[in-house]
Amino acid sequence: MYDIEKEKREAAAAGERALSSLRRAQAELSSAKNWGLADLFGGGLFTTMVKHSKIDNANACIEQAKCDLQKFRRELGDVEQIADMRIEIGDFLGFADYFFDGMVADWMVQDRINSARSQVDDAVRRVEGILAQLRGR
Repeated sequence: MYDIEKEKREAAAAGERALSSLRRAQAELSSAKNWGLADLFGGGLFTTMVKHSKIDNANACIEQAKCDLQKFRRELGDVEQIADMRIEIGDFLGFADYFFDGMVADWMVQDRINSARSQVDDAVRRVEGILAQLRGR
């Protein structure tokens, strides 16, 4: 027999892990954006290297967030089936897919960083909204 409160707690825990991964991605993308701006305005080799390191870190965080979001989606499925809840999560997993591959111009990289950050910000808001629903707020 299923315990709806237990299922909600498990879903909320999975959502918190996803939110944590997304927030790490936000931080890395913010840092990459700042280094990217420095690179645009006359940075050198060191600036470019740090920027790309931050981009690599952001990609790793985004990949972790995708895994966490998949787990969150599965846990939400348990809650929806038991409580007959309808929580729309849309396509979280389509965001930020290798935005940074093959970029040659700094301004293009900066645009991609900004786009990825916007998508991660949106995913954070959506996860926060779902968590609020799970907690009955």
